[in-house]
Amino acid sequence: MTLTLIDRARRTDHATDQAADQDVAPEAAPAQAPDPAPRRAAGREADGLAVASFVLGLVGLLAFNLLLGPTAIVMALLSLARRTRRPGRAYLGLALGVADLVVLAVLVTVNGTVAWNLGA
Repeated sequence: MTLTLIDRARRTDHATDQAADQDVAPEAAPAQAPDPAPRRAAGREADGLAVASFVLGLVGLLAFNLLLGPTAIVMALLSLARRTRRPGRAYLGLALGVADLVVLAVLVTVNGTVAWNLGA
């Protein structure tokens, strides 16, 4: 898929270079628009990562915070790096992932265990 995008970019650059060599305006050269499908797919993937990060961070507050906290953090950072259209959810997932690790540290410090204990 990446190779296809590179080839299309080379073709467009090559067509522009040929137009410049022929003393023709670059606007006269036939423009080939890159296929927007890969961009949409990457956007959906980044949005999915942001939502998954939020959900995993939220669930991690109650159970499996040792596993779900770091996973939520990584997914949030990946979605932000891929320019998600839902940065709020990605930041919430990041914050909840960090909160998971804080809850884990507090539980280990206070109770000496990684489990909730609501009873006396």
